[in-house]
Amino acid sequence: MIDAVGNPQSLLLLGGTSEIALATAEHYATRRPLRVILAARPSPRLDAAAERLDRLGATVMTLPFDAADTASHVATIEKAFADGDVDVTLVAFGLLGDQEKAWTDHRSAVELAQVNYVGAVSVGVLVADALQRQGHGALVALSSAAAERPRRANFAYGSTKAGLDTFYTGLTEALRPSGVKVSVIRPGFVHTKMTAGMKAAPLSVTPEQVAEVIVDAVANGREQAWAPAPMRYVMSALRHLPRPIFRRLPI
Repeated sequence: MIDAVGNPQSLLLLGGTSEIALATAEHYATRRPLRVILAARPSPRLDAAAERLDRLGATVMTLPFDAADTASHVATIEKAFADGDVDVTLVAFGLLGDQEKAWTDHRSAVELAQVNYVGAVSVGVLVADALQRQGHGALVALSSAAAERPRRANFAYGSTKAGLDTFYTGLTEALRPSGVKVSVIRPGFVHTKMTAGMKAAPLSVTPEQVAEVIVDAVANGREQAWAPAPMRYVMSALRHLPRPIFRRLPI
């Protein structure tokens, strides 16, 4: 169960090698004994993630998970919940991809949509069902500021995050009667291996800073949160700019 100040006993990371997910797990692991389920494709990165949390005293289990293989998701989620209740589940997988190929290359476009949107919906349905059956829990989905308004530079990626965002925002309302909490987190530019070499946007953040936003959202039952918080006002302003002005912005 999640204690009075928002610390879970168990954590499922769908996207178990995500730097944001691991930073979140580390944050929780320093507060109380923690059982962590890392779900990701088997790799040296997954092994390293498990060792990283083990050194903090967490009890770690790894599960093979492929976001694009939706047929395997039922078995994966069943295994994740087989050893006891899961207090917090973080949907943290995703592809950024080559943004030019994402709208010109069929295979790249489909893969991006399959992982970021279809995969996220697939696990969202399954985890929501599991949380309702256990009668409690929090579900956190990593969206993006890119979901707010499409830009020429990354509209394919942004469209997949917009779909994810809409689905989990709706899930917030659908699960409200059950007591299951859903939080949608919208980071701006995050300094990770995925964005290495890219020019950092204003208000960029680290995985640790996003983790702090996630922990706060779970502890306080926030349904939506931005990382950093001022990004909310920036995107609200951009969302209402006329298109001729918006397309000329250097973003």
